Amino acid sequence: MVFRGELESGTPGVLALEERADPVPGAGEILIRVAVCGVCRTDLDLVDGRLAPAHLPVVPGHQVVGRIAALGPGVTDSRVGERVGVAWIHSACGVCRWCTSGCENLCPDFVSTGCGHDGGYADLLTVPAGFVHPLPDDLDDLRAAPLLCAGAVGWRALRLTALTDGEPLGLTGFGASAHLVLQLARRRHPRSPIYVFARHPEERRFALELGATWAGPSAERAPRACAAIIDTTPAWTPVVDALGQLAPGGRLV
Repeated sequence: MVFRGELESGTPGVLALEERADPVPGAGEILIRVAVCGVCRTDLDLVDGRLAPAHLPVVPGHQVVGRIAALGPGVTDSRVGERVGVAWIHSACGVCRWCTSGCENLCPDFVSTGCGHDGGYADLLTVPAGFVHPLPDDLDDLRAAPLLCAGAVGWRALRLTALTDGEPLGLTGFGASAHLVLQLARRRHPRSPIYVFARHPEERRFALELGATWAGPSAERAPRACAAIIDTTPAWTPVVDALGQLAPGGRLV
């Protein structure tokens, strides 16, 4: 499945089925046979023209689960048949100060999966061997795929809050990432109350079902001021509302 459109953002394009020759892994790369690939908001942004790809046509998709089909020259730490995941980071230089501090997404040579390089809406894709993630056998393909983007983003955000167990945590917006963050936070900080700010009643009900302490609209006052709030919305108003929900010295991620 390839995206065809304009390189300039703001112009919607189209997704189309296309037959291509099988890709061949180069030096340091592996070839993955795709089992499943999730749909992320970023993929929708690409198709709807809100995000400009590096080149056209491009194969979207960056929540990829599959098995290694072949190894390129020089790859020794992977094996054919191994089950792996591919996430948003297709590659980075590996030597700059951002890469060496674990912030490859800030690397000047960063390349994204499904936007800068062909992604997972295909039978096969190539990936540098250092940017695949072995997956445990007890996590099935469909459950693993969202963890490669929504889960990873949520986990990083939760770490950035520097939350101490028992401190109140707020979650603004309750979509694909936040519902995973809530479950992570309950396991990592079992004594922390979790307050969810979401505009739709069904989202608030879902949050309470997953164990949120309280749920309400973003402008409604939570039972306690939050030590930290994770905002996963693409809008400005919830950010402003979240600032008013923070305790002095609180952190908005």
